[in-house]
Amino acid sequence: MPDRTRARELAAEFNRKGDPTGWFEALYREAEAGKSAVPWVDLCTNPYLLGFWKAHPQPTAGKSALVIGCALGDDAELLSSWGFQTTAFDISETAIRGARKRYPKSTVEYRAANLLDPPSEWVLHFDFIFEANTLQVLPAALRPQAIKNISSFLHPGGLLVVIARGREPSEPEGQMPWPLTREELSAFTTHGLKVFSFESIPDLTEPGVQRFRVLYTAEKR
Repeated sequence: MPDRTRARELAAEFNRKGDPTGWFEALYREAEAGKSAVPWVDLCTNPYLLGFWKAHPQPTAGKSALVIGCALGDDAELLSSWGFQTTAFDISETAIRGARKRYPKSTVEYRAANLLDPPSEWVLHFDFIFEANTLQVLPAALRPQAIKNISSFLHPGGLLVVIARGREPSEPEGQMPWPLTREELSAFTTHGLKVFSFESIPDLTEPGVQRFRVLYTAEKR
């Protein structure tokens, strides 16, 4: 199990200062300096994305993809290798610099951007979007706007895959990363998306943890 102690300390500190997303850059800077580690950076592609693709391979020729909160680029590089014209972003400039350093010959467009205030040109732009681990590290008050923005990026007829720690409403929220409920994730359907499939999968590394893997489709307008 990854050590999340420092990430939780920084998240709490920045929340107290009224900057609930500033801790991401602080954590990546500490990790770059060797002072701590980013708990979700394991330098390999997301196994739940691989599992999805095995069950639901998609056409990629001429298609664009977006990776939300791309960290050091593993999932973005995978989508690019499958044939997507891929854009990947993270709020941390240090993370983006690290991704470019790891993949100096990459065709992925890596950008520093804020999910809560994204570039306007991304609206209705992408055919495939992958989100894992971002919503669950945002405070609950910020998630509705994040969900709205992610939904807005999807081109009509496009696909969105969301991976998140899951919990039942009767279970406690616990500590960051906060597991999400089905009800929270259903907010995507209020922004023009439909649920294509919803799976609850036992976590591959943490006993007792469930992962939700949800595939949404954008209604053709």
